[in-house]
Amino acid sequence: MTEKFAFIFPGQGSQFVGMGKDLYERFSEVKNIYDQAEAVLGMEVKKLSFDGPEEELRKTYITQPAILVNSLAVFEILKNRGIKPELGAGHSLGEYSALYAAEALDFESVLKIVKKRGELMFNEGLKNPGTMAAIIGLNDEAVLDLCREVEGTVVAANFNAPGQVAISGEIEAVKKAAELAKTKGALKAVMLPVSGAFHSPLLNNSAQEFKKFLDDFTINDPKFPIIPNVSGEPVNTADEIRKALENQLINPVLWTTTIQTAKNLGFNRFFEVGPGKVLCGLLKRIDNSLTGIPVGRIEEIESL
Repeated sequence: MTEKFAFIFPGQGSQFVGMGKDLYERFSEVKNIYDQAEAVLGMEVKKLSFDGPEEELRKTYITQPAILVNSLAVFEILKNRGIKPELGAGHSLGEYSALYAAEALDFESVLKIVKKRGELMFNEGLKNPGTMAAIIGLNDEAVLDLCREVEGTVVAANFNAPGQVAISGEIEAVKKAAELAKTKGALKAVMLPVSGAFHSPLLNNSAQEFKKFLDDFTINDPKFPIIPNVSGEPVNTADEIRKALENQLINPVLWTTTIQTAKNLGFNRFFEVGPGKVLCGLLKRIDNSLTGIPVGRIEEIESL
C-alpha cells in the first residue's frame, strides 16, 4: 500500500454479542490474545463477548475490556499480515487500543489500565449518578450555548461529527438540555443508555484516582503519532500521552478535530479496527471524501 492510512479504534457503544467469535475460531493469534487477556483480567471475556447476555456486556466495567480485547485481536491479525498504520487514534476507550498498537503501552499494562478505567467509571455512576444524550442537527456552538443555559452540570462531551454532539452531566440537567435542544432546531435529542456522565466534571473523583493508578505504569514513546481525544493534535512522546490520558475522563472527545487533523496530515484512508462500523459512519459525516474501512469480521479482513 503506497497510500497513507491510519488506524482508528472504536469505543463504548460499538460492542455486540458475538463480537470476535468468528475470529477466535479461525485465527490462532486471536485465540492467544483472548486466552492471555482472560488470565490478566480475571474475567470471562470470551463468554461475555461471544454469548452475552447483552445486558451484562453493556455494563461499563465489562464493555471496556471486551472491546479492547477485540480490537487488540483484530490488530494482531493485521500486523501479522504486514498491514501497519502510520497514524493512530481512538474514540475515548479506543485511544487505549491505539496506544497499544503504537507500542506506547504493553499488553498487560493496557488491559489492567482499561479494566480499572471501566470499574472507576461504572462505580462513579453509582455514587454520582449522571447520563448522556446525543444532540443531532445543531452545530457545536449551539450545543455549547445550550449547556450554558441549563441549570446544573451539563457539558458537551463528544464532538463526534458536524451536527452530532453528545452532552453529559447530571440526569435532570441533561434531560432539560435535551428538551431545550428540540426547541432550538435540533433534529433529534436522544437519551443514551450509559451508566454515567462520561467526559464531564462528574468524573472528577475518578479522574484523580485514575491519575494515581496510571503512575504505576510505564508509557513509552509511540512508534507512530497518536492523536489524543483531549487535543485533536498529534503527539509523539510518552509525557504527552500520559497528560492526555490523565485528562481524558473529564474532557470532551474532539473526534471531528481528530479526523480533520489526520486529513491535514495527508491521511485519506482509515481502518476501523475492532467491533462495529460507528467510526466509519462518523468519518463520512465529517468529510465524505475520506474512506473508512471497517475491519472486525472475517469477511472484512478477507476482503483486504
